[in-house]
Amino acid sequence: MNHEHHQQLSNSFSTYFPLSPQTEPHLRAALESVLSNPGSLIRPQIVANLFTAFDLPSAHATELGIALEYFHTASLLFDDLPCMDDATERRGASSTHVEFGEAGAILAALALINRAYALVWKSVAGCSASDSSRQADALNYIERYLGVGGLLNGQSMDLNYAEHNLGGERRSDHAVTEEIAMGKTVSLIRLTLVLPGILGGALPNELQLLERIAVCWGLTYQIVDDLKDVLHTSEESGKTHSRDISLGRPNIALAIGITEAVRRLGRLIAIGDRMLQRLVDLRPTVAFLQELRVQLDAEANELIHSAYHQTVTSSRPTSLQGVA
Repeated sequence: MNHEHHQQLSNSFSTYFPLSPQTEPHLRAALESVLSNPGSLIRPQIVANLFTAFDLPSAHATELGIALEYFHTASLLFDDLPCMDDATERRGASSTHVEFGEAGAILAALALINRAYALVWKSVAGCSASDSSRQADALNYIERYLGVGGLLNGQSMDLNYAEHNLGGERRSDHAVTEEIAMGKTVSLIRLTLVLPGILGGALPNELQLLERIAVCWGLTYQIVDDLKDVLHTSEESGKTHSRDISLGRPNIALAIGITEAVRRLGRLIAIGDRMLQRLVDLRPTVAFLQELRVQLDAEANELIHSAYHQTVTSSRPTSLQGVA
């Protein structure tokens, strides 16, 4: 994303949430702080490009993209609370609950969710006004992956990670960790990649490929995040580090080891590459996703080198080509 586009999205992140002069001062201050620190804004960028790829009106792309970013940001505010991960730093700044108290963080998160739904309804209605079936499919998809079957379920599993059983028998840490990632991380990636396809009338095989790419990329991002938690300092990652091991929370690098986590990372990227190439063959206008894949590869390789220097084993792969 070029600087100008990022600045436009950053402005939208703030301006799409108008604050009334009557807003209670503490809540207003918490929201102003959150809205002034939007993060990478990768979701709105992807949504905007997919709207173009599926010939959807660009005006509604920003609404949907910012809505997804609000959902994501709200999930981080909840995630950082003392009753959850008790993180004190996020995006290079103090967590919202540290600055404005737990109640302030909770109310700010709820305000973001409320505004996000309003923006989603506007976007979905604007894109599918003449096709009620697309509208229904899109809204059902949102409910499925934001609700108790998706993001909320993943968060609850995360909080109760140590106690999870299936049929009375404890599952492997790897299986539970990946299931949690499917709920917490993959759900928002799914909404980012698949919703524009649903609204744009993508063919069934195109939607299937977008789903598979979302799973591969979502799990990849989770492994990258887990490795950062183990390998990086708070200064390097911009958030409180080593929370997973201190709280007994799911972390793939802790569950299967750094070496195997890196190999799993490479396999997921390779599978995602194959799915993405098939999608580009069907719809060349989504080729921009390959640029994002390059960025993901660069970040993954940086972590691989970091893992190599920490473990100092001669068998350590030094690029994704060695683990795919």
